[in-house]
Amino acid sequence: MYNTIIFDFNGTLFFDTEYHNQAWNEIFTLLTNSTLSKKDLETKIHGVPNVVAIENLFPLKYDEKTKVELSLKKEELYRNIVKEINPILVQGSLPLFGYLKSNSISFTIASASIKENIDFFYDIFNLKTYFNKDDIIYDDGTYINKVPMFLDAIKKINGDIKKTIIFEDSISGVNNAIEAGCEKIILIYDKQIPQQLLDNNKIIFHSNNFDDVIVFLKTII
Repeated sequence: MYNTIIFDFNGTLFFDTEYHNQAWNEIFTLLTNSTLSKKDLETKIHGVPNVVAIENLFPLKYDEKTKVELSLKKEELYRNIVKEINPILVQGSLPLFGYLKSNSISFTIASASIKENIDFFYDIFNLKTYFNKDDIIYDDGTYINKVPMFLDAIKKINGDIKKTIIFEDSISGVNNAIEAGCEKIILIYDKQIPQQLLDNNKIIFHSNNFDDVIVFLKTII
């Protein structure tokens, strides 16, 4: 019986990868006068805390204070980009939250986003209807990857990692979920899925919306 669920946010509940990529490219261009490669975006940035991403891109080049400043600047650029559109959560998200609540399944978010972004999302998507803000795990500067983030999220909702389903969208996020001990992962995507994820036996279902997810969960919960 799976009685707890953890959601990644960016790229999972909100398809915003292109907006993050745009903001990262602006930062990278500012620092190097060049643009990021698709490979660097996928392997050095997606699914990891910002300061880790900056270290991945510029090993040993910046001190901790500068990395934090660059992280905050990148997220400010990102939020400004999102404000210019009409952002919506991925199709089926809200009905899924309602389904989980009605079936007494605890759930929260573990996101590599910083607090300023979580506050931003909490307001623009009215997340207070479904999530306790104090239970949301985010990049507070102490996490090197999402392994401890997932474990801290489990503690917040009194769950068991072996009985938890984690929703992710990135290779690093899936790998971190597995390293944390999760055995059931649902992959949400808005682009082509890398073959290495399709071949991963920990991924029990994949979809580009949550309508399909509700139908699937009813078969296992």
